[in-house]
Amino acid sequence: MSAPLAVRDSSTMLRRNLLHARRYPSLTLNLLLTPIMLLLLFVYIFGDVMSAGIGGSDRSDYIAYIVPGILMMTIGGTVVGTAVSVATDMNEGIIARFRTMAIHRGSVLVGHVAGSVLQCVASVVLVGAVGVAIGFRSVDASALEWLAALGLLALFSLALTWIAVGMGLSSPNAEAAANSAQPLVLLPLISSAFIPADTMPGWFRPIAEYQPFTPAIETLRGLLLGTEIGHNGWLAVAWSLALAVLGYVWSTSKYNSDAK
Repeated sequence: MSAPLAVRDSSTMLRRNLLHARRYPSLTLNLLLTPIMLLLLFVYIFGDVMSAGIGGSDRSDYIAYIVPGILMMTIGGTVVGTAVSVATDMNEGIIARFRTMAIHRGSVLVGHVAGSVLQCVASVVLVGAVGVAIGFRSVDASALEWLAALGLLALFSLALTWIAVGMGLSSPNAEAAANSAQPLVLLPLISSAFIPADTMPGWFRPIAEYQPFTPAIETLRGLLLGTEIGHNGWLAVAWSLALAVLGYVWSTSKYNSDAK
């Protein structure tokens, strides 16, 4: 099948998934509620204490610290909906129906992935707007740093989306898909999203340091606030590319094996 037809079919599947998200917004809103509530909780309940813990002078310092972490957490939460959506399509038989039609085989997965990345970006924008409303400012970031931050968010969204698609294809039902995708929500909680990794107990610190969310959060924090990025930049890109490749290989192999 020619490339133009593949693009056309993928665009059709993308529109389908975006229409589903618009008609059934409750799942997306529920997934958005967690990062927003955590943001408000940690800022307004624990903000002064947490600010002192990171060496800040008042709550505004902690707002600047926590918002990049919450934005990355938002991506992890949003892709849970992708795993559920893929598992639902598999169980309802619509993917089996698509396989009998004269459409590009990979367009079904591409539609899910593209739709999920767009939803992740939209979710990040909404949560970021809440952060700005409560006082987050990024006055030191240049236009190039903002562009790099957006690129990082999009790349990380793509990586986690492919992982979520693999989870959805491997799950027997939507509930199992939601459960299997929970690590994507829990990992940010044990990263540097809320407190610096070097303030954690020695036995716990490696868990926070050697996982994908911490370098991604530190890189985003550095881009938006002008803090030191160090080796976190290339680690964040390496993690994103590795997860994207792993998720793509897992998803496509599972999708193709189920078609036999």
